[in-house]
Amino acid sequence: MQMQSVIRAIYPAQCVACDAQTEAEYGLCGPCWRETQFIGGLVCDTCGTSLPGEDCGDIVQCDDCMTIARPWNRGRAALVYAGIGRRLVLALKHGDRTDLARPTSAWMARIARPLLRDDTVLVPVPLHWMRLARRRYNQAALLVHGLGHALDRPVCPDALLRPKKTKPLEGHSRDARFAALAGAIVANPGRAEMIKGRSVLLVDDVMTSGATLAASTEALCAVGAKDVSIVTLARVVKNP
Repeated sequence: MQMQSVIRAIYPAQCVACDAQTEAEYGLCGPCWRETQFIGGLVCDTCGTSLPGEDCGDIVQCDDCMTIARPWNRGRAALVYAGIGRRLVLALKHGDRTDLARPTSAWMARIARPLLRDDTVLVPVPLHWMRLARRRYNQAALLVHGLGHALDRPVCPDALLRPKKTKPLEGHSRDARFAALAGAIVANPGRAEMIKGRSVLLVDDVMTSGATLAASTEALCAVGAKDVSIVTLARVVKNP
């Protein structure tokens, strides 16, 4: 305890989104907390995006999930992909801020609990090996390990593989995203027995069109997953 006090005196805790000092490690300062758009209240039960109105306990869907066939069952997202939420996702994904997996996976755990079943196993969306070698880590895998610890559920980090390299999908249309991911994600044959007959919680950093999550879900179902739900750190939302 004395050593921790000395370290804290030399290196005070800082906000994960800025340089302001905070009372606890791995947290947001007051201003950043107020500016971060956490998703709550009435949400789409399929993708987790925020919806207008009050949560009366009914199952509702957003316009996209009513028009696009989603192969998964239910979904939740912790943050709106804008402002500080977008900054945190990009820092985790491209900025070597692996430390962000700790607080962000805790935020995801709070919203993911209603999606769990007794036999749920957690699986991350995979990266192609060339992208993994260049980035040195899979941000979804970091999040899944944090979630597994917080939710006390087993994790299968290599249940899915990405044998087909795809170009970055930012800026592409919804149809182009789905076309690019056709056959890009498959189940790992060596992990099929851990997935067969079980519920899966699929984890990724951000959902835009849902193409990557759909391809991953289909691969899990192909090896016998009983059902699949999704949780993402952030959700891209349409401008009003």
